[in-house]
Amino acid sequence: MISNLDSVQTKAKGDFAEHLAQETEKAQQAKDDVKLKKTCQDLEAVFLNIMMMNMRKTVDKSKLVDSSQEETMTSMLDAEMTKDMAKAGGIGLADMLYRQLRTPDPVSNKSQAPK
Repeated sequence: MISNLDSVQTKAKGDFAEHLAQETEKAQQAKDDVKLKKTCQDLEAVFLNIMMMNMRKTVDKSKLVDSSQEETMTSMLDAEMTKDMAKAGGIGLADMLYRQLRTPDPVSNKSQAPK
């Protein structure tokens, strides 16, 4: 009877340790996914900012106010606007990068690569 109880306790401890290890790995993976998603959004914001700068170069500048302060203010405005655009979904670049870079779910094993 006592040996049976010891074996049950040992099994319970092993199951708990295994479960704890799995949950810890899931939590770490979730934290990594949050970092990856944020990094992808930041990259999309940089891309949109470069695109916005090049688009502004194509528009003729006004002769009314022509100063370096205006250029600085415009670049800061573009940087913040493109960050907000990326957070709101942007052009979909961040989502596409995130889907390509995240670690695949071991249960699904679905590859996104063309066959």
